[in-house]
Amino acid sequence: DLELHLQRCQQLSVTVLTDHQDLNNTELKTITNSPAPQQYRIRAKLRTYKPQKLHQSVKLHCSKCNSLQEVPDRDDFDFILHCSAGTAPNPELHNTSWYESVTWTTQGQKQRQIAIHFVKHDEMLQHPEDTLLMIEGGTLKEIWKLAKRFKCVIPVRSTEDDLELLDLSAPFLLQENVKYYGCKQCSTPKPMKNLSSIAAEQQPSWEPTEIAQVLGIEMLQYVFIMKFTLVDETGSLNAYLFDY
Repeated sequence: DLELHLQRCQQLSVTVLTDHQDLNNTELKTITNSPAPQQYRIRAKLRTYKPQKLHQSVKLHCSKCNSLQEVPDRDDFDFILHCSAGTAPNPELHNTSWYESVTWTTQGQKQRQIAIHFVKHDEMLQHPEDTLLMIEGGTLKEIWKLAKRFKCVIPVRSTEDDLELLDLSAPFLLQENVKYYGCKQCSTPKPMKNLSSIAAEQQPSWEPTEIAQVLGIEMLQYVFIMKFTLVDETGSLNAYLFDY
């Protein structure tokens, strides 16, 4: 447990970073006055680390524009889905040559129209574990249920001409337990009909990177980031951990 380990490190008078065993220890003052990049071995105390809660260390990174952003929470996604449910599915976009559609209206006081479009291969529906589907009007709970059963789920909405992705604050794709996001600044979303090129492949794999490419999405990557402040008798040094 990294958090527990860091707490223990703070309780010790000295923390030894054991990488670069072939190097002698270097004072922090020397490092801060030297040009980068170089390798050093240091003997220092951990003064502080951020963030204090490990789940806050996970961010979304765009390798194209090098931006970092927070991972949207459940409420953000729920709100976008709620807004998109106000637009009824366009029946003229149902049952095309490359997907088969099923629609129904929910019971209860707040009725919703839901449409699920199952992408076909060779004009046939695939097994659930190989199927990509697009859903309109679904709730977060309904989408997660589908994501557990089918290979890929893409939340969409209807326009006059085609199906399109929701706001990129929402994930453009859900696969198993992972939500995939696109960069708002670097993406140029394309209509869902572009997915038909993957469906026409001999064995569609529905890889997230391939889906992102045909839909004009610059995919964000999950990264782990932490900041450590290290001190010795000569000065202090901020050390940053950044890893995919």
